[in-house]
Amino acid sequence: MNKTRFAALLALAMTTGSALATEAGSDPEAFKQKLQACGACHGENGDKPLAPEYPILAGQQADYIAAALRHYRDGRRNNPIMGAQIQALQLTEQDIVALGDYFSRQKGPLAALKK
Repeated sequence: MNKTRFAALLALAMTTGSALATEAGSDPEAFKQKLQACGACHGENGDKPLAPEYPILAGQQADYIAAALRHYRDGRRNNPIMGAQIQALQLTEQDIVALGDYFSRQKGPLAALKK
């Protein structure tokens, strides 16, 4: 990924997240905005990533997504974009579980593998 594209994505993550940081964790509208922030890179339903190297979230196991988000939050997993996004969004444990659940229920290319 070139530096200009990375800078643009990082700026998007930071500006989107800073507006959400003031929202209440249990507010449905705030959660919707957090989903939109995820969708900026992974696609609205997590099924159409912006770039081929970004993972498809739709159809993934909920606990896998939640674990990955926790690892980014705790620094056990390192990616500059995700690290900035997690910090900017100030995801609560409730948000992490809800995001995992939401994306696991979305139809995507991984859904056929679950059968």
